[in-house]
Amino acid sequence: MRVGTPRNQHTTPTRRTRVHVVSDVHGNTEALARAGDGADALICLGDLVLFLDYADHSRGIFPDLFGVANADRIVELRTERRFEEARAFGRELWAGRDRNEAILSAVRKQYAEMFAVMPSPTYATFGNVDVPALWPEYAHSGTTVLDGERAEIGGRVFGFVGGGLRTPMNTPYEISDEEYAAKVEALGPVDVLCSHIPPDVPELTYDTVARRFERGSSALLEAIRRTRPRYALFGHVHQPLVRRMRIGVTECVNVGHFASSGRPWALEW
Repeated sequence: MRVGTPRNQHTTPTRRTRVHVVSDVHGNTEALARAGDGADALICLGDLVLFLDYADHSRGIFPDLFGVANADRIVELRTERRFEEARAFGRELWAGRDRNEAILSAVRKQYAEMFAVMPSPTYATFGNVDVPALWPEYAHSGTTVLDGERAEIGGRVFGFVGGGLRTPMNTPYEISDEEYAAKVEALGPVDVLCSHIPPDVPELTYDTVARRFERGSSALLEAIRRTRPRYALFGHVHQPLVRRMRIGVTECVNVGHFASSGRPWALEW
């Protein structure tokens, strides 16, 4: 005899949760305003600031201050990994200017625009080009900023680790390997591990356009192997060799260079 649901008895479907994830927004305020459409929450993995667009040298704080020709030159030096020459060139350009005042003024303008369009709720952490000290001024009540902290979304535990590791680029929020590892350790086991930079795996850290390895975190890699989250989500590498791979049971996903794609990555359960 077949046993099933009686004809007139209705079951209540289980409500699903949908989260949209973005990283490397780099000034794309228009797309950010739509990023949470159709989702229960938006997660932002940092790099809101656009200092210099390597695809379009006319966009960003640097060309606004110094012009496109100088932006062309600084990009050329950096992509050729001539970092000392790039720093010397930068010092020449900044001579006679208040660097901190000029940059912070431009960053404040970008933050005011981007935080204003973030939906509620948004869960956000810092990227390596962000200025954490300014975020409390602009994050509204619907935006939760987390760094080395956890949040529950739809019954799953998400852990957040912001910033990047130290590099010759010397971007605003680079910290030591030890400080970064302490934040990862503070999370404990989570269902979804969210960070700006990827775990230290060559396929995930190599940028195919810049033709160089970005810095990934060995602490993240160790945590993935030890605590086995369902997902590890990150950005930072704009054109990675691979966008996703599995480490043990964990699906590692580069959620994409949102500044260029304008499309969030979706996670549903």
